[in-house]
Amino acid sequence: MAFDDIIPIDALLGKPKDPQYEDNTGGNKKKKKIDREAMQSAIMRIPRMDVRVARDLIDIGIREIYELQGRSAESLMEEIKDLRPETPEYRLSYLRMGIYFAENDPPEANQLHPSIWQNV
Repeated sequence: MAFDDIIPIDALLGKPKDPQYEDNTGGNKKKKKIDREAMQSAIMRIPRMDVRVARDLIDIGIREIYELQGRSAESLMEEIKDLRPETPEYRLSYLRMGIYFAENDPPEANQLHPSIWQNV
C-alpha cells in the first residue's frame, strides 16, 4: 500500500483542490437568477412555455391562462415591447401558442409547440 492511498498528497502539500470535487458554497461562480414568480405562475401550465414569456405576460398584467382568451398575440407583443423594446420577436410564437391553449379545451397535442406558430 502506497502513502498516496492513505492521505492524498494535495492535503499534505496544501495544493488547491480539484474543481470537480469542490463544494458549491464557495468560489467565484455566479448563481443563475431564477424567476420564481414566473416559474410558479399559472401560465407555466401551458406545455413548452418559456419562463421569459411568462414573465413578460405577468409584467403586462396577465396572470391566468383564461386572460389570454380572445387576445391577439400581436397586441400582447406590442404591450410587452412598450415595457421592454429589446424583447426578441421569437416570443410571438409562444404567445400564439398560449392563446391557442387558452381557447381550445382540450388542445391538440401537435399544436402545442412554438415552432408550429412561427409563421402563422
